Amino acid sequence: RAELGQAVKVKPEATEFTKVWQRLRRLPVSGPHLANPPTVIVMVGLPARGKTYMSKKLTRYLNWIGMPTKVFNVGEYRREAVKNYSSYDFFKPDNESAVKIRQQCALAALRDVRSYLTDEGGQVAVSFPSSQHLNLSRLYLIFFIESVCDDLDVIASNIMEVKVSCPDYQDCNKTDAMLDFQKRIECYKASYQPLEPDHYDRDLSFIKVIDVGRQFLANRIQDHIQSKIVYYLMNIHVQPRVIYLCRHGESTDNLQGRLGGDAGLSPRGKKFAAALARFVEEQKLKDLKVFTSQLCRSIQTAEDLGVPYEQWKALNEIDAGVCEEMTYDEVKEKFPEEFDLRDQDKYYYRYPAGESYQDLVQRVEPVIMELERQENVLVICHQAVMRCLLAYFLDKSADEMPYLKCPLHTVLKLTPVAYGCKVESIYLNVEAVNTHRDRPLEYSFKAVTR
Repeated sequence: RAELGQAVKVKPEATEFTKVWQRLRRLPVSGPHLANPPTVIVMVGLPARGKTYMSKKLTRYLNWIGMPTKVFNVGEYRREAVKNYSSYDFFKPDNESAVKIRQQCALAALRDVRSYLTDEGGQVAVSFPSSQHLNLSRLYLIFFIESVCDDLDVIASNIMEVKVSCPDYQDCNKTDAMLDFQKRIECYKASYQPLEPDHYDRDLSFIKVIDVGRQFLANRIQDHIQSKIVYYLMNIHVQPRVIYLCRHGESTDNLQGRLGGDAGLSPRGKKFAAALARFVEEQKLKDLKVFTSQLCRSIQTAEDLGVPYEQWKALNEIDAGVCEEMTYDEVKEKFPEEFDLRDQDKYYYRYPAGESYQDLVQRVEPVIMELERQENVLVICHQAVMRCLLAYFLDKSADEMPYLKCPLHTVLKLTPVAYGCKVESIYLNVEAVNTHRDRPLEYSFKAVTR
């Protein structure tokens, strides 16, 4: 593709060769091909310090930006090896049989890490400490994330909200589970070695996250992947909050089934704007931030709210290029080949002179960072943009993203929970045209079996 791109120096309609090139540049691709070796992220820290929370959240983010990532939690291997957990005695450093089992589980996890990165096309693996990571450093970049927390309230909250509900304690009351886990932490303290940037570990690449993000210490950041990880971790927080996502009110272009454009609201769209203002007032949210796109229909929807709002160009609808303001029937008639290419792989397909969903993910990434930084936020955007944002919070794949249902005049309330996001769909009782287009049946089977 690069050679073809250098060769084409003529107008798009000039040669048959150019037409072939234009088709090639919009064919589905498998994702980014990175020059750097794969990365192994090693999570370091005592239990109940948020390692699992950070690893799951970070994995979701990296997968969303197109970097294949997977978590290999040794605890899951241990639960598979030891079906019935009895007590914290299993984690005592002098329990020789248990130590042997845990070492075998660590080796199994690292074998799977190596297989994932070498044979399965993985780019990043998230694992937990083991002396065997020294062997991996010959093949992959190693990056450590250490979570340090001495706040007893935070630790107790984490144990109560997350740990006592894990499979180890499914048949145990919360009080007994809490006590057992606290004793488990004491067992780990006997062998825990924190990272020491001023001494033994000054040559390692790592970030220390101190007291749930109150302070950070980064050391020897080597490449753009590690830079993105550091930037992401410095933006997330664990404070309770709610994120509301909705599309603009119905537009006059929506009524005609037209793509893109910058039309204003229809009469029903204006009713939705008023209904949204009433809804927001009823929520009584403290310090609510409102983000809109720079397009007319999104701004008009926000004007009734009676609160300041920020306009983001990054929230503008996907650019349909030469297909802007056409209906799907018109696209199919005028550009039948383009219409078919988009149905084949909607995520990677790029409109001529326009964008793909993959492009859109890169464009809205700064919005995701801002949503992670903020507390209560309302985002008024567009169908493709809302799908990208929703896919991030719900951990949806690139294949699922372009077909997520985001109907007009419906607010999605997202409430972050321990390892994911709770979603509530709220219809504001104003009718609107249905703009959703299902995956064509001839490609549905391919998507399921891919």
